[in-house]
Amino acid sequence: MADLDVSWEEYHRHIETLAVKIDQSQWQFDHIVCIAKGGLRVGDILSRLFDIPLAIAAAASYGGDDNRSRQSIKMGQHLAMTKDSLGSRLLLVDDLVDSGVTLQEVTQWLQGYASSVQELRTAVIWYKSCSQFQPDYYVKYLSDDPWIHQPFERYESMTLNDLSV
Repeated sequence: MADLDVSWEEYHRHIETLAVKIDQSQWQFDHIVCIAKGGLRVGDILSRLFDIPLAIAAAASYGGDDNRSRQSIKMGQHLAMTKDSLGSRLLLVDDLVDSGVTLQEVTQWLQGYASSVQELRTAVIWYKSCSQFQPDYYVKYLSDDPWIHQPFERYESMTLNDLSV
C-alpha cells in the first residue's frame, strides 16, 4: 500500500465535490457537526457553502510519536456551538473513515447527547475499505487503505522556530 499525498488544491476540490454530492441527494439538514481535528476544515467549508450552523465535537483515536498509532478513542463531553439546539437532522462530517470506530462512537454519542436528533447522516472525503462503518456520503473509496498525507500534516512536525516569516 502506497501512501496518498494530497495537495491543498486537491483537498479543497474534494470538499467541494463532497458538497455537491450532499446537495444532489436533496437531503435537508439543520446542523453540521464536525469531528475535530480532521473534520474541522471540512465542516467549516460545508457550513459556509450550505449556510448551516456548525458544531464541533472533539474526538481523537490516533497518537504516538508518529501520530499513526491507533489508540482508544477519546471524546470531549460537550459540543462547541453557537445555537441553542442542534435540530432534528444532523450531518456529521470528518476528513476520513479508517476503522470506522470514531464515526460510529460519535454517532452514538450524538444520539444520546441531543434528544432532538431524529436523523443523522455522515460525510467524509475518504472512505477506506478497512472501515466497519460506511458513510452516507464520500468522495473517494480507497480499496488499498493508504496512509493519507493531507496538506496541513506538515504542521504536526513543526515548531514556531521552523517558520520563516
